[in-house]
Amino acid sequence: MDRDEDLLVRAAREPAAFEPLVDRHSVALHGYLVRRAPTAADDLLSEVWLQAYATRHTYDADRGSARGWLFGVARNVLARHWQTLSRTSGAPQRTSEIPGVDPWRAVDQRLDVAAVVPELRNGLAQLPEPERELLLLVAWEQLTPSEAAAVVGIPAGTARSRLHRARTRLRVALSGSTLTNLTGDFA
Repeated sequence: MDRDEDLLVRAAREPAAFEPLVDRHSVALHGYLVRRAPTAADDLLSEVWLQAYATRHTYDADRGSARGWLFGVARNVLARHWQTLSRTSGAPQRTSEIPGVDPWRAVDQRLDVAAVVPELRNGLAQLPEPERELLLLVAWEQLTPSEAAAVVGIPAGTARSRLHRARTRLRVALSGSTLTNLTGDFA
């Protein structure tokens, strides 16, 4: 079986080499999109694959994994989606949502420990956007810190320090909550 990185490089000259990437990564990318834009995830996934295919020649294996590159494409598609929504709706974000990013209503339904939803939401909302994005990419999408760094376009060392800072801040925000009592430590 070919490695993702080899397939993506080969796909620049052999379009058929791109197809296994779709099969391998659609479920993970769809999950990423569902958690951030539940009602638009299917359409956004289609856009991710269109963008990834159109820009496959820009992939540089020296800058990171194919998986990280695909999540970067997904993040850019999602950002454009939110910008479009923001421009067309003209309505301010709900205070229950993290300003300028993910709509969090659907997250409530996906958390196992419903008692900490407000604390977790508040803790995440207090994180600076780059730290929150790194934390969610590592925790939800199971990217490595280096892959998450490539997604957000920062050096791996910077990502590791921001991730550590985000975990520490969230741990403090959740100290004494049901979540930390059940797990002993969430991160």
